[in-house]
Amino acid sequence: MAGTGTEQLKRVLKPVHLWAIGVGLVISGEYFGWNLGWAVAGTIGLLIATLVVTLMYVTFIFSYTELTAAIPHAGGAFAYAYRAMGPFGGLIAGYATLIDFLLATPAIAVSLGSYLHFLYPVIPIMQSALLFNAVFILLNISGVKESATFSVFITILAVAELLLYMGIVTPHFKMVNYIANPMPFGWAGVFAALPFAVWFYLAIEGVAMVVEEVKEPKKNIPKGYISAIITLVFLALGVMILTGGVTDWRKLSNLDYPLPEAIGIVLGKANGLTKIFASIGLFGLIASLHGTILASSRQVFAMARSGYLPRGLAQINHRFKTPHWALIVSGLVSFIAIYIGTTAQIIILSVLGAVVMYMMSMVSLFMLRKKEPNLERPFISPFYPIFPATALVISLICLVAIMYFSVIVSLIFFAILAMAIIIFMLMGKHKVKILDDVLLEV
Repeated sequence: MAGTGTEQLKRVLKPVHLWAIGVGLVISGEYFGWNLGWAVAGTIGLLIATLVVTLMYVTFIFSYTELTAAIPHAGGAFAYAYRAMGPFGGLIAGYATLIDFLLATPAIAVSLGSYLHFLYPVIPIMQSALLFNAVFILLNISGVKESATFSVFITILAVAELLLYMGIVTPHFKMVNYIANPMPFGWAGVFAALPFAVWFYLAIEGVAMVVEEVKEPKKNIPKGYISAIITLVFLALGVMILTGGVTDWRKLSNLDYPLPEAIGIVLGKANGLTKIFASIGLFGLIASLHGTILASSRQVFAMARSGYLPRGLAQINHRFKTPHWALIVSGLVSFIAIYIGTTAQIIILSVLGAVVMYMMSMVSLFMLRKKEPNLERPFISPFYPIFPATALVISLICLVAIMYFSVIVSLIFFAILAMAIIIFMLMGKHKVKILDDVLLEV
């Protein structure tokens, strides 16, 4: 196990926990965020973008699982890039992963606040978002097994609710609604919609952050990843298509709570089922908020343990065996983002981090195949090199599209990365060999 004797995590997670964490991390993406893609692409434009992104995620997950099973390290892409490319590769991948998860958390928290506000208009969005954040930081500090057991429970409820949602709206689906003004911005809209399509699946890679807490990781990780991606593809396509046909999709294209609104249109806002659905709709958002807090804290922990962040953040709570300081600092970043960013800006920034991390991971896979041909690989990427190459190319297309359509947000992302590289070099970190057993095997 990586790390020193005082920096070890407990191995208690099974495949069902990994499925729940993987689906739970992502499932809020089916509840909100994706519909913002309609505003820039229309229904068919977003559908095309989503099919392309679905191909990217299927090929990525099958490739990424090879890395996760071969190098079971809480740093995820940071660990793989360090081992393949050295200190600077690790820094770029680690930074991108931090942005991915640290900013997914506040976006989900704000949507949770919006759902509550939809149900009870007297409850303010901002304050409830902050409260949810604080509560789930405390839950995660209390222990990973307790936290993962909660993930299983809340994720099953969230999946069941989406299936119920699809059952309710299917009889009201009208193709004439779905294909009305289907691509108002042409093919340019398809590219503009890519980050919102990514939001359907963003964060599934977070399963890698808990691999040091998995029993028999080399056998159980592939089971968890593959079952999770199959579940999410079905839910993403079902929710997006069916919702687009229940009404004029433009009524839903700028809301943080599109599914309760769609149910309200179908059944009437006064219908008791509408309120019940919106209430249990909180489960999906809670599952993802809980999962992203767990994943982001493990990334902070892994980078701190390796000396890329202050080492104090790698401290493990003696009672609960969880990285409490990493959880608290991750929460503070989320609090700040809730106050200063819009939902769309936070989503785009999080997606930027994700696609850069995907690219670094696929490059690491190619390099490690050549650099360490004898590395034990319990799971081999199928159709190599086609799968990782496909994921790499589509990730690059997503990156270019985001930079073109979201210039200011992209400048912020790369400016912070440049500052991190400069500080890294000034501190001489690129010359220091990190004390981490897994990463020293290079």
